[in-house]
Amino acid sequence: MMRTEGEDALMNNFIFENSTKTYFGRGCVKEYLACLARQYGKKVMLAYGGDSVRENGIYCQIIESLARAEKDVTEFADISENPTYEEVLEGARLVRENKVDFILAVGGGNVTDCCKAVSMGAVYDGDLWNDYFARQGIMEFEPVPLGVVVAGTGNGSEMNGRAVITNKSRRVRTGCDYPKCNPRFALVDPAYSCNGSRKQMATDGFATLSRIMETYLSAPHEDNVSDDIAEALMRNVIRNLRAAIRNPEDYTARSNLLWDAAMAENRIIRLGKCPDFQCRRMDDQLGAYTDCNRGAGLAALHPAYCRHIYRNGLLKFKRFAENVWGISGKGKTDEEIARAGIHALEDFIAEIGLPKTLRELGVDGNTDLRAIADSCAAISSCGRKLTQEELLEILRECY
Repeated sequence: MMRTEGEDALMNNFIFENSTKTYFGRGCVKEYLACLARQYGKKVMLAYGGDSVRENGIYCQIIESLARAEKDVTEFADISENPTYEEVLEGARLVRENKVDFILAVGGGNVTDCCKAVSMGAVYDGDLWNDYFARQGIMEFEPVPLGVVVAGTGNGSEMNGRAVITNKSRRVRTGCDYPKCNPRFALVDPAYSCNGSRKQMATDGFATLSRIMETYLSAPHEDNVSDDIAEALMRNVIRNLRAAIRNPEDYTARSNLLWDAAMAENRIIRLGKCPDFQCRRMDDQLGAYTDCNRGAGLAALHPAYCRHIYRNGLLKFKRFAENVWGISGKGKTDEEIARAGIHALEDFIAEIGLPKTLRELGVDGNTDLRAIADSCAAISSCGRKLTQEELLEILRECY
């Protein structure tokens, strides 16, 4: 994102591109996958997580489509919920040794994120972590082509080039968005998401809400298109997550949540914005130390985080309360309205069954909260840069 000096409050200049072609709707995998796969070489690596894709029949559908496309298949299975750098290196080794022409990721954001990094590591000869994850690098090579079949409740990873990876030896979970890593295509069948549990749907849905919130709460705060879209998306996530939890077979609610996730991550709502994602960075480091679920960690952190920053972005938090949660401003001060919006967020987290404390996530007294805070970059959050001590204070409040 390009800034003009002295104009931080204004909508920023931007260049927009999203190269992923998305096929959305019931039956899209059966209809399109074989044809899409034929556009690439003979050898494909099929990547997925646990046994669920085999048990729910998705695996068989994928294999049948690849057989129709006359592909030789190498499998890369058991990708973890929080993919690690070790898994990335293993996947890259499989691609090289089997001379894979194309990677097909089947599953949720964990599988897609891992495969984006694999697509880089299979080609790059240097130190992938130091050059492209420890810091933002300049990608001067073409990664192995990647396609995605979304087979989960959705987190939007199929619509960008960002790969979030955990380096266990360094206790860091981080990611960078490289447009060249955007999947060539994404197949999104809402029926595939009906196999996920209520818990997974709640955590993925809240992770989507969190990403939109942090973008929305970032500068600029003056009237801009991205914020108006973000408000509509947040209302849609809240409404449809409630509906899907009431009835997990609600195809319309599932469809909306999947597209909400894609819209949260396809860079649209970030245009003209300077998102900082402080809460996400805290959650990343919490995950690096505890391996907790991303959406659940965000749920435990967000209310306390918002209470620390809302006074520095009071009018935006007031707008968030009124336009997203429907809080009436009648007879209330701006600060009271803003606090009511944070309370509404907290109540929603409890309503959908997500943890309100770190202890509920399994964080115990042996977890070094100071080390987590110190390892997390402190950045500008809604008008004010938090200190390491404040990050520690937030973690302690959440415990």
